[in-house]
Amino acid sequence: MSVIDNTIRFVKQQLENAEGGHDWFHIERVYKNALLIAQEETCDLTVVKLGALLHDIADSKFHDGDETVGPKIARDFLEKEGVAEEIIAHVINIIDHISFKGGNFEKKFSSKELQIVQDADRLDAIGAIGIARCFNYGGFKNRVIYDPAIQPNLTMSKEEYKKSESPTINHFYEKLLLLKDKMNTETGKTIATARHRYMENFLSQFYAEWDGEC
Repeated sequence: MSVIDNTIRFVKQQLENAEGGHDWFHIERVYKNALLIAQEETCDLTVVKLGALLHDIADSKFHDGDETVGPKIARDFLEKEGVAEEIIAHVINIIDHISFKGGNFEKKFSSKELQIVQDADRLDAIGAIGIARCFNYGGFKNRVIYDPAIQPNLTMSKEEYKKSESPTINHFYEKLLLLKDKMNTETGKTIATARHRYMENFLSQFYAEWDGEC
C-alpha cells in the first residue's frame, strides 16, 4: 500500500470516536477540497495530500488546548512510514499553521501547499456543512444557541478565542463570516463566495424566526 493509503487507514483509526464535526468525514471532505483546489495550482501534491489527511489528527480543542499533540502524532506516523524529513517538516508546518485561532496572530510560515490545505479546511467551516458543524460543536460543548445580550467579540486574542464559550450564533461573526475574505486561492475564493452567501441567507431566516416574523 502507498503512504497515502496507509495514512487514510491510520487517520480513520485515530478519529474513530471523534466529535462529529472533526471526524474522518471532515478529513475526507477537506482532502477532496484540497485535491480540487490543487488542480489549479502548482504544488507538491504529496505534501497537500498528507497535510489534508493529517491536519486535524489531534485537534487541540480536544486535548486541553495542547497544540503539540497533533504534530507529534503526525511526525511519529510519517517517520515510521519512511517519509523524507523535508516532506515531514512541511506537513508539520501545515498542521501548526492551518488553524484560524481567532485570526489575530502573527503568521510565521507560508507555502502554496499550506494555502491549499488551509482553503480546503476553511471551506468545510462555511456553507451548509459549516453551519451543521458549528451547531454540532455548540451542542457538544452545551453552548447556548443564541443570546441577544451577548455580542460577538471580534478582537479576541488567540488564547481568548480558544477559551471562548460564547453562543453558537456568535461564532458566525467571530469566524465563519470572516473566512471568505481570508481565502488564499482563486478556486477557494470562488467556492467560498457561494457558501458565504448561503450562511448570510441562513442567518436572515434565523433572526426572522427568532423574532416571530415568519
